[in-house]
Amino acid sequence: MTTLRLALYQPAIPQNVGACIRLSACFGVPLHVIEPVGFAFDDRAMKRAALDYGPLGHMIRHADWAAFQEARPAGRLVLMTTRGATPLERFDFEAGDTILMGSETAGVPEAVHAVVDARVVIPLRPQARSLNLSVSAGIALFEALRQTGGLSLAGQISK
Repeated sequence: MTTLRLALYQPAIPQNVGACIRLSACFGVPLHVIEPVGFAFDDRAMKRAALDYGPLGHMIRHADWAAFQEARPAGRLVLMTTRGATPLERFDFEAGDTILMGSETAGVPEAVHAVVDARVVIPLRPQARSLNLSVSAGIALFEALRQTGGLSLAGQISK
């Protein structure tokens, strides 16, 4: 069973969290949401984006970065960032990795950059600035699952 995890650092847009709930449900990967967030969790837009996938997913909310770090299972913390050092296609994921996505508006602070085990970038055309958070999460998660054999395990949730 895969032990990959997806984590969102202080997300600001409810539709992105809803889409990541769908990723969690469809791929059987736990979703960690590191608060504070920029919306109410009962926000209609988030519920609409998640549709009826919420019960299939496994979302864990953390009050802040320290609470997330304390509760995080063993394994590498892999930050997806436009400031990444390793292109996605050259990064070797491991089954215990937690893929961390920064806030849509601010990314992650330097203190988070300093403690991650790897920084990975999705290569884009030079004219493009960045992808949407949930699109980037889907690309990174799919690649990590492909590399670790987790695609055949879709639908099985681990903590």
